[in-house]
Amino acid sequence: MKKVLKITANVLVWIILILALLVTIMVFSSGRNNGVANLLGYIPMTVESDSMKPTFQKDDLIICKEVDDVYSLQKGDVITFWTIIDGQRVKNTHRIVEINELDNTRSFVTRGDNNAQDDTVPASANDVIGKWTDVKLGGFGKVMNFLRTKTGFFICIVIPMAVFFLVELYKFIVTLVELKKPELTDEDEEEIKKRAIEEYLAAQKQEEENKKKAELSVNGEDKSAAAEK
Repeated sequence: MKKVLKITANVLVWIILILALLVTIMVFSSGRNNGVANLLGYIPMTVESDSMKPTFQKDDLIICKEVDDVYSLQKGDVITFWTIIDGQRVKNTHRIVEINELDNTRSFVTRGDNNAQDDTVPASANDVIGKWTDVKLGGFGKVMNFLRTKTGFFICIVIPMAVFFLVELYKFIVTLVELKKPELTDEDEEEIKKRAIEEYLAAQKQEEENKKKAELSVNGEDKSAAAEK
């Protein structure tokens, strides 16, 4: 049972470490790539509005993939792209409802599944960040946003990694101590067994002697009581 628990604990620790490493990579890559995290071509995105409901909704985490060839995009695909909203350049994720082609260039007319009208400005090929892979994690976007904060990064990443390394350091020290212990020869083991047997026999003998003394004491008290009568 202890062995099973130990193996389970080690597996959980490694899972936490791997997740911490992945989140660390995503956080740092997003900082170097205009806020777009990228892990081997896959892009996790936090949904900021309900414009695509019921396909996905606010605070969901969706996974997009880099688009190597914009000509592979088709009507009905859901893409993430840069656009201008209220004077700010932001990321948006909507469905392609029409494709425009002019002078060997493409642009995409998009619309949210929950919107009645198309987006005002078509997305140019250069503004496409990625295509949605149909993978979503309900509500996990909040977790990702928290992990990107200093507090979240410290609590969920730094502390678990520190605990992991402290545990591994403890295991390493224990291993070194065990290695420094002198190895017992066959003669040493036989001597230990012999001493254990001798101590056991001596304890048994002492116990028998104590019993005899107790019996003699009781018999002596009985005889004294009989004489007084």
